[in-house]
Amino acid sequence: MNHNDEPVYVGRDFGGREMTIDTALVERYLDALGQRLPLYTEVAPALVLHSECFESIAWYLKNMWGNLHARQEWELFGEIPIGTRVRTRGFIRDRYHKRGRDYVVKETWVQAEDGRLLSRGLTHQSFLVEGSAKQSATGEAVAKEREKSTERRFEMGGHGTALTPLEKTITEQVCMAFSGPSENYHTNRTAARAFGFPDIVVQGMLSTCMAAELLTRDYGRGFLAGGKIDMRLVNVLWADETVRACAEETQAVPEADRTRIHLDLWVEKTDGTKVAVGTASALR
Repeated sequence: MNHNDEPVYVGRDFGGREMTIDTALVERYLDALGQRLPLYTEVAPALVLHSECFESIAWYLKNMWGNLHARQEWELFGEIPIGTRVRTRGFIRDRYHKRGRDYVVKETWVQAEDGRLLSRGLTHQSFLVEGSAKQSATGEAVAKEREKSTERRFEMGGHGTALTPLEKTITEQVCMAFSGPSENYHTNRTAARAFGFPDIVVQGMLSTCMAAELLTRDYGRGFLAGGKIDMRLVNVLWADETVRACAEETQAVPEADRTRIHLDLWVEKTDGTKVAVGTASALR
């Protein structure tokens, strides 16, 4: 089949790279997130390569104005000891259309040198359809007021045993540490406005990383090897807002000689606005 006219097609392989998960890489992650668990002297955080899928954005559609990270899935199969040599691989897993947006799903693998699959991420990126771009009254792709509408409210919690939330203020310095060092719409207001946003858009991966840190704190190696996350990014997190990652245990299911704990998972602003909602599980 000839794909010359459409470079972003299901099955397209974008290759990957090889690297060492060294102390410097781990430290950059820890500096940005601010969580320093004792485990991290031996093994890397589960999502230390959280943005490997964005190492190249050749898989993005042409209309970049107003594009948003819509959903993120993770499956973790093995711990990554510090000093491990790994290789990555990315390919287009799926494409679909919903409510005036085209979605591209990139699947990213992290493998050990011997080929073992260590983690698998599915990144759903949404793009406004050219010619049918929905703008706010101010001409922006997404206005800050959007999250106040009833259709952007999501009820979570109250159905299980709550974990202690993990809270963080996402300053501009945090944005740069997490999404820099380049200036882009996750680190710079001018760049954000050029893409149709009124302010710095905090990278969606930061919310999923906060959730992963909460789960690592409470389940340790039972999350690093065997953990799962599936989160929909439902409202934009802007720079200088405070959020907390929250979770509730909802079910315990025997799995071999261990127990899989299922959880409801969400990240919310201090006023209760949900940034991300979803589910997770870990082994105990």
